[in-house]
Amino acid sequence: MPSSTSIWLIVGVVLCVMELFLPTEFVTLTMGISALIVALLSQVWLGELWLQVLVWLLLSVVLVLLVRRFITVRHSKYKIQDAIIAETLTNIPPGKSGRVLYEGNSWRAKCDDEKLAIASHERVYVVRREGTTLIVMPERLLN
Repeated sequence: MPSSTSIWLIVGVVLCVMELFLPTEFVTLTMGISALIVALLSQVWLGELWLQVLVWLLLSVVLVLLVRRFITVRHSKYKIQDAIIAETLTNIPPGKSGRVLYEGNSWRAKCDDEKLAIASHERVYVVRREGTTLIVMPERLLN
């Protein structure tokens, strides 16, 4: 039967390699590094398996928190880019929502100015996105 050191080495290497294929934002990498550290410590200091697992869990949590603190992956809150022009499919009454054609798809849309109505088949600019609703402004006001 393999020793706990060799098992921790295998687990550590597998977790580190998994980071290359799974986008886990360095979680599996830090867990793999923790397993490699436990493999080193199991030869010298950690004899009991429950103690090894406890140290691995604590190291994993600490390393994940450190990595999250120093290496923050910035996610864009909104993914609206290049094409910012859309066309209304329905009327957008003041303060209510309607439908626009944006990038070939029909989207729920609201006017950024809640007192303004937008007619159907009017060109609009997409200002931002709130969930699945596009916030738009009529092209006639922005030109």
